[in-house]
Amino acid sequence: MPVRLFERLVDPVTPPGEAASRFLGVPVPDHAPPRSLLGFYWHFARQARGLFGALFLAGLCVALLDALIPVFIGTLVSLLAAHGPEALWDNAWHTLVGMAVVLLVGRPVAITAQNLITQQGIVPAVTSMIRWQAHWHVVRQGWAFFQEDFAGRIATRVMQSGPALRESIVQSVNAVWYILVYGTGAMLWLASADLWLALPVLVWFVLYAVLLRFLVPRLRDRSRAASEARSALTGRVVDSYTNILTVKLFARARDEDAFVREGLLGLNTAFGRQVRLVTLNGLLLSVLNASLMVAIATVSVVLWQRGEIGLGTVATALPMAWQIANISGWVAFNVTAIFENIGVVQESMGSIAVPPTAADPPDAKPLDVTRGEIRFDDVHFAYGRTAGVLRGFDLVVKPGERVGLVGHSGAGKTTAVNLLLRFFAPEQGRILVDGQDVATVTQESLRGAVGMVTQDTALLHRSIRDNIRYGRPEATDTMVEAAARQAQAHDFIMALTDWRGRSGYDAHVGERGVKLSGGQRQRIAIARVLLKDAPILVLDEATSALDSEVEAAIQEQLAALMAGKTVIAIAHRLSTIARMDRLVVLDHGRVVEQGTHAELLALGGVYAGLWERQSGGFVEA
Repeated sequence: MPVRLFERLVDPVTPPGEAASRFLGVPVPDHAPPRSLLGFYWHFARQARGLFGALFLAGLCVALLDALIPVFIGTLVSLLAAHGPEALWDNAWHTLVGMAVVLLVGRPVAITAQNLITQQGIVPAVTSMIRWQAHWHVVRQGWAFFQEDFAGRIATRVMQSGPALRESIVQSVNAVWYILVYGTGAMLWLASADLWLALPVLVWFVLYAVLLRFLVPRLRDRSRAASEARSALTGRVVDSYTNILTVKLFARARDEDAFVREGLLGLNTAFGRQVRLVTLNGLLLSVLNASLMVAIATVSVVLWQRGEIGLGTVATALPMAWQIANISGWVAFNVTAIFENIGVVQESMGSIAVPPTAADPPDAKPLDVTRGEIRFDDVHFAYGRTAGVLRGFDLVVKPGERVGLVGHSGAGKTTAVNLLLRFFAPEQGRILVDGQDVATVTQESLRGAVGMVTQDTALLHRSIRDNIRYGRPEATDTMVEAAARQAQAHDFIMALTDWRGRSGYDAHVGERGVKLSGGQRQRIAIARVLLKDAPILVLDEATSALDSEVEAAIQEQLAALMAGKTVIAIAHRLSTIARMDRLVVLDHGRVVEQGTHAELLALGGVYAGLWERQSGGFVEA
């Protein structure tokens, strides 16, 4: 069926690098779209160049056929004036039939072809392709990228980019042909009839071009400002909803009203400045078009009175002027929409056309973990600040060794783990896993070799089963349940029911897992890591949200999980890591003490002080 044929011309989920490789005929690495506006457009348009080329030709055909309508009207009037009722059909049947065939067959066919290309070929698939590839690039940005912006604003930019880019191209193609065909056709036909008839159209075109030259740049800038304000407002609204528990706990609904109200007023102001230009454009264009109609009518009547043109020419000139006036309004409306969409595209580029913040090097290879040794070699890192978090950090974790990192808040414990996982890159020094610099391996292979449970556990708004299986997508339901039992989570999972009546492992957990308690989320996260069974294990306050009874039960399972693995554990509650093979004490970004729990207590240093405060510092003598 033709409709489905057009719908299958573009693959909406083509990976960016694959699409470019097919177009150029040589392998092309995946990279962010160009940061220039034209380059950004071409990056996506070239992937559907056949469809846009066909649209260009179809638009030409439709514009030519529409431009013939005033000529047909003038021809019909001339035939009526030249032939009597009895002789009209005998003398002019071939002309009448030809015009009827063009209007009844040719024009509907051309319009249908244009609609098939646009509505079936371009609108769904190209829009989805742009959104998919935009998301593909954004989701591969480094963690720092998402820390610098609202998640809602990033999502809005990704979702708006597809329709805005598509519509600006489609509208531009149509507008170009209507301007060229109607304008050039009208000028040539009127000039061939009489040069005086072409003069009003020529003057109108000059003034119309001046009008567009004045309005278009201003409209583009104001459209971009309105788009930025719209995205900022979305970011504020999503931020309020995402943190609704905090809003409720502190009874700050009115403050959130003010926060969103400020963004809404900003959007209202920006949008108001944009539509002012639209209103001004409508006023000036209506005056310009009225002047064209009056001028063409006046010149036509004067020339007809002088006998210099026939009635058929007058009958062609007036509809042609009216058609130009209507098309100019349509083009002006489309130019407004085009530059509004261009403003949206420019604003969306702020999140999409961004070089990867943590890209793999071109020659990156998969990490090969054979033993599990981790080495921090003179690592310095300061998050771009002058005062460093890690300053000359040296540590070797032997294969299969269980090491606990201890220290005051801000000592650099979590930073060291984030550097190991390449969420950030060391400013100096290097980190090795089995002798391989983590900066030279693929991030996916690195993180695939590390199982991590964090203090702030966020779950996906999906089923319990999907959240646990995230650790190993190919795992069976039996394996998922076994991991949940190990994490002491099976019993509470079986008691869960969500608002749609789904229960047990099929129950959904809400956004970021808000429908579960902190301890329940923590146990789901532990089950996920248990299922992943990676050779390196990182525990960052992994049991901080658990009560003592559940923690004791899970500690036994974690002990089994840690067997044969290289483990780095972080905990402020020192009792949870006291049984590690070695404890490493950090202070101001450096290792100041290390040894077993007993050795560090005997040393009487930083660790001994921390232990004393936790075990008895708050008990009165």
